[in-house]
Amino acid sequence: MSPSSETAHGQRLVIVESPAKAKTIKGYLGPGYIVEASVGHIRDLPSTAAEVPDKYTGEVRRLGVDVDHDFAPIYVVNADKKSQVSKLKSLLAESDELFLATDEDREGEAIAWHLQQVLKPKVPVHRMVFHEITKSAIQEAVANPRQLNQRLVDAQETRRILDRLYGFEVSPVLWKKVMPKLSAGRVQSVATRLVVERERERMAFRSASYWDLVGTFGTGRTAADAANPESFGARLIAVDGKRIASGRDFGQDGRLKAGSANTLHLDEQAARALAAALEQTAFSVRGVESKPYRRSPYAPFRTTTLQQEASRKLGFGAKRTMQVAQKLYENGFITYMRTDSTTLSDTAVSAARAQVTQLYGADYLPDAPRTYASKVKNAQEAHEAVRPSGDRFRTPAETGLSGDDFRLYELIWMRTVASQMKDAVGQSVTVKVAGRSADGRDVEFSASGKIITFHGFLKAYVEGADDPNAELDDRERRLPQVAQGDPLAAEQLTPEGHATKPPARYTEASLVKELEDREIGRPSTYASIIDTIIGRRYVFKKGTALVPSFLSFAVVNLLEKHFGRLVDYDFTAKMEDDLDRIAAGEAQSVPWLKRFYFGEGGEGAAAGGAAEAGNGDGDHLGGLKELVTDLGAIDAREISSFRVSDDITLRVGRYGPYVERASEVEGEPGQRADIPDELPPDELTVELAEELLASPSGDYELGPDPVSGNQLVAKKGRFGPYVTEILPEGTPKTGKNAVKPRTASLFKTMSLDTVTLEDALKLLSLPRVVGVDQEGVEITAQNGRYGPYLKRGTDSRSLADEDQLFTVTLEEALAIYAQPKQRGRAAAAPPLKELGTDPVSERPVVVKDGRFGPYVTDGETNATLRKDDAVETITPERGYELLAEKRARGPVKKTAKKAPAKKAAAKKTATKTAAKKTTAAAKTAAKKTTTAKKTATKATAAKKTAASKTTATDEG
Repeated sequence: MSPSSETAHGQRLVIVESPAKAKTIKGYLGPGYIVEASVGHIRDLPSTAAEVPDKYTGEVRRLGVDVDHDFAPIYVVNADKKSQVSKLKSLLAESDELFLATDEDREGEAIAWHLQQVLKPKVPVHRMVFHEITKSAIQEAVANPRQLNQRLVDAQETRRILDRLYGFEVSPVLWKKVMPKLSAGRVQSVATRLVVERERERMAFRSASYWDLVGTFGTGRTAADAANPESFGARLIAVDGKRIASGRDFGQDGRLKAGSANTLHLDEQAARALAAALEQTAFSVRGVESKPYRRSPYAPFRTTTLQQEASRKLGFGAKRTMQVAQKLYENGFITYMRTDSTTLSDTAVSAARAQVTQLYGADYLPDAPRTYASKVKNAQEAHEAVRPSGDRFRTPAETGLSGDDFRLYELIWMRTVASQMKDAVGQSVTVKVAGRSADGRDVEFSASGKIITFHGFLKAYVEGADDPNAELDDRERRLPQVAQGDPLAAEQLTPEGHATKPPARYTEASLVKELEDREIGRPSTYASIIDTIIGRRYVFKKGTALVPSFLSFAVVNLLEKHFGRLVDYDFTAKMEDDLDRIAAGEAQSVPWLKRFYFGEGGEGAAAGGAAEAGNGDGDHLGGLKELVTDLGAIDAREISSFRVSDDITLRVGRYGPYVERASEVEGEPGQRADIPDELPPDELTVELAEELLASPSGDYELGPDPVSGNQLVAKKGRFGPYVTEILPEGTPKTGKNAVKPRTASLFKTMSLDTVTLEDALKLLSLPRVVGVDQEGVEITAQNGRYGPYLKRGTDSRSLADEDQLFTVTLEEALAIYAQPKQRGRAAAAPPLKELGTDPVSERPVVVKDGRFGPYVTDGETNATLRKDDAVETITPERGYELLAEKRARGPVKKTAKKAPAKKAAAKKTATKTAAKKTTAAAKTAAKKTTTAKKTATKATAAKKTAASKTTATDEG
């Protein structure tokens, strides 16, 4: 008997995570059910020591975990969730049953457990689970609830404690040895290491050049149709039996790999000489090889393959993909989007097969349903693949969706339907062309073709590729019908030069694939991990590529040298296996956490120094506590220093990276130059370092101020070059008597290497008093953030150029003020760059210069360029991505000022009753109380935010 029938006339409280999900589910349950959101986790480990109850002291207060008593976690209700918890308690007090309807994964199970622990229900509690939000699925879930899965709860808790220990113990080491406010994490640090290692490979890479020939060969026959062309292209593959060297034959050092004795490396001269020797050659077909071609459908999406394909086809980042997918799930369009499974339910298979027949015909439907085995080891839970919801799939046109929602749904729908279609079949053909050069050398060219005779699933869906030069599965290459011995004429022979390329940087899609292939972390967390390493400025985006910052080089260098095991790929993957064993009940969490934190056998058992414990070859988990305690071996300067040349060193300082050349005279300061924030590490060459050191930087002495005697200097600042004065030693810098040095930005027409003492004195003289008007109000000329202007009281007027700051007269100023103030906008400036048509709005996208810097716009949505974006290098894809992110965030909500309460009582007519007045007064009082509570909550939240900025993070 279902819970609802046991209490036929009672009220049932259903708790989900999000308000959107609550709204959808409420519509399916109807009267008798109250559906409310917890709004994510209501309880967690404390983010600061201030949140820990007073009864806890010492390490427990710092970590939020009692490591000496079986790693007992200290949970606190989040400050911003206290009002929601009160609301849930109030609703529960009026209910006869409680349904915990959070997601069916470790995180969802943990939220449900915390709700039960905090709410302390005295009514029957049921765990309600479902994989899609449809009416039938929700009603089925209500009728067939289960109990909380304690193993899943314990598994999530173990991960949470592990990540807390890692983050709160390792992050302070980075603060002390690299830079304040950095963070380390079990998966984020390994992901950062992957990106850094790829950049190291690019830095060590040496390009090799090689040449070959491309020929166009004619059959001498007139083409009957496109299926039998009269000519075809082929590439030189061998000379006198030796294979022509190609890119794969060269190593990272630019040299031919070992074992290439039977390989011929052609340079430009040799390639051109060979082409000349083949001008009169008669060619013929040496061989034709034909093989059957068969391609099977791709498996339905799981979380990671959805992220990868959305990146390739739609230009979405992993975070954006998951945001859109979450919205589709909560509104009942797709199944749960965090899944390791490629399995489809019988209902889904039937729905997909029905649409294959309906849309493509019975010829495209295989005799038996297709099944797909999961490739993910220890797939987290028994979810389905990501697919359209329901027992009948809505076509994209039937959904009523638009924009990003429509495009992602269409991708999921196409992939799901295609997974139940027949194979694509055809023929692949290889033709070998032979000839003899004028100097007697035997040459061989090769051409490959592919003909698809039955497209099968390719009619519905073709998977994208990370390599933009890769050929997609549905691409055909037709060759003429030739046979061995057929004569051919060389219509054109062209020498082609090539150069090997460094390994491509990771994109979000390829990093997700790499993490999954290495079995590091949980696929469902990859989007947040990538978002974290970008947010922490360990990585920045250049187009779609992920580029490591110099800061990440210092962090990874420290972790590799002193916490090697913690960022070891195999070790991290084995840790994931251990956590899965705990989830399966095959291992106990407390002994495992003891080995990880205290070392093999418990506290104090790790032998040797900390560095040995971190990089040892044994099977012990490490002994994190000793590692972070013994910091004597870590040389902060050494781990943040990288050799550029014999006499130039790159250093990562507390205020950013710089290059340094030591002085030849001992004791004197050397040369230093800041490195641009957006410079990719592989572009820092010796030549660029020399150029940076040669350019003016640091303090550029201009001479003394003739009035004050203070030395004036020009400097290169974070926001551009400026001049300032050096105050005498002993000048108070803080307190009410503090003296601030005069500072002024250089004009756009000035530069550090041309600015003079006279220029500096003029700049520091601003603002300049121009005079007073007829009413005695002073008019000044000032240089502001948006350019030069005049100011009279609160009335400001722009000046045409910076030179006017020193030349404008009182008469000219009064003439400017005599003109009516321009209220409208000035004529629109031409765009800085055109990017093309936005795939969502289908409107032209341009880059413009705005009040707060350059931004992209399609005329409807504006998105400011990020710090790592430049007008010169921004790609259309990056522009579309910025606009999509802005649309996803929605319009900025402006907080309206509350109008003061009107004295309505005095205006009320005598006919209004006293009761109405009482009601109005009560409502007003209630509103004031609510406002006060909201204000208090905001203040609490603000305090929490401010405090958390200075604490360690424990993100995965």
